[in-house]
Amino acid sequence: MLAMNNIGKVFTTDVVQTHALQDFTLQVDEGDFLAVTGTSGSGKTTFLNVAGLLETFDSGQYTLDGQNIKGLNDKQRSQLRNEKIGFIFQSFNLIPDLNLFDNVDVPLRYRGFNGAQRKERILQSLERVGLGKRLRHFPAQLSGGQQQRVAIARALAGSPRFLLADEPTGNLDSDMAQSVMGLLQEINQSGTTIIMVTHDQALAKLAQRKIIVRDGKVCDIGVSTIGLQPQELSAPRV
Repeated sequence: MLAMNNIGKVFTTDVVQTHALQDFTLQVDEGDFLAVTGTSGSGKTTFLNVAGLLETFDSGQYTLDGQNIKGLNDKQRSQLRNEKIGFIFQSFNLIPDLNLFDNVDVPLRYRGFNGAQRKERILQSLERVGLGKRLRHFPAQLSGGQQQRVAIARALAGSPRFLLADEPTGNLDSDMAQSVMGLLQEINQSGTTIIMVTHDQALAKLAQRKIIVRDGKVCDIGVSTIGLQPQELSAPRV
């Protein structure tokens, strides 16, 4: 599904070079739920941006769903991103002046779906996250957890191959965070691959696998230990 081999990414200013990713190597298979952890500045967000085709990389090899990413132009990356990737952000990124129906509709318009197709996808995705009866509500009328569910519905409406979630529970209290995490697990169990960046170790343990990023490198790989004894852990994929 996603394979990165020795990816390097350098940010350059007038006075310093920052190696955000160094020899970053990772494989994510179809149906995985991967949690990415690490301290601030470790390279987690840069990895997510490169994985989501929001940023280019300087060296190495990146294959997404069988397609070599290196050498694609901006238009080709945008098309691939719109077709295969859904994004969930910590800050929800909902448009306050639009109701839920129209918020979910925005990215579908860029995909070129006709009105009937868009309506069907919007209704299905909002129903899936438990907000099918609130189509005409506005973001300010919802709790934080409900707003994040709208953001998830917006990502799902395009039928992405995988979801990239950047601290999806970072602005939520513990109960709401557990609710959103439960929804992500349900989505993953239905076949969608998920990569989630999080600082919350308790939530990271609920994913199938987790990695720790340090100094721009994958420094530790493991599977979830929930319900498993150490001797039962399977060998991790690299």
